[in-house]
Amino acid sequence: MLFGDRERIVFAGDSVTDMDRARPCGEGLFENVGHSYVRVVENLLTVFYPERLIRVTNMGWSGNTSRDLLARFQNDVVALSPDWVSICIGINDVWRQFDTPAMPEYGVQPDEYERNVRAMLDALQGKVKGVFLLTPYYMEPLQADPMRRRMDTYGAVCRRLSEEYNTYFVDLQATFDRFFRYRHSASVAWDRVHPNQVGATLIARAFLEQADFNWNRIPPLPEQ
Repeated sequence: MLFGDRERIVFAGDSVTDMDRARPCGEGLFENVGHSYVRVVENLLTVFYPERLIRVTNMGWSGNTSRDLLARFQNDVVALSPDWVSICIGINDVWRQFDTPAMPEYGVQPDEYERNVRAMLDALQGKVKGVFLLTPYYMEPLQADPMRRRMDTYGAVCRRLSEEYNTYFVDLQATFDRFFRYRHSASVAWDRVHPNQVGATLIARAFLEQADFNWNRIPPLPEQ
């Protein structure tokens, strides 16, 4: 498994990451980490690897576009000196193009999105052990749906940047597409964006699979 003892993972993103995390940093006791996929990741790391003290920090911010995340990236991510960074951003870049179409300045076009994510990746070069790049998604199996089709464009940007920067790539759209062969998207998110705990678990599993997580691991007994 990639994450070692005393290492820190910082999760950056929008409301899908945020989910009521504490301010200024979503970490520590009680529900400070929020109840998104970040909570599920922390739970599973603790249960399967109890001997590794892994610091999980949620720095998601509800409503953020890639433009917003980039503006706070230095203070909210880089300055925390993480060992690992997860970036999940882009849903609002697309969503604003559909729910507020008369206000084009609220959305972020693909070319700017690519510049923003590239700038985040550049800011982490030489500073972390690795970066996880998670695609934005829309829980709509019909690929011809206009918003789904647009979201796929942004997912393709993530894939291209992941290959260029050699990041760990987590294709969340493909993760949900596979699940929706069996269940309707309403069972995960009524608005097709904000996941319930089933959706959070799907995201967490996809993330941990890229981290070489051992799902069959039995923790070793501590030395006497």
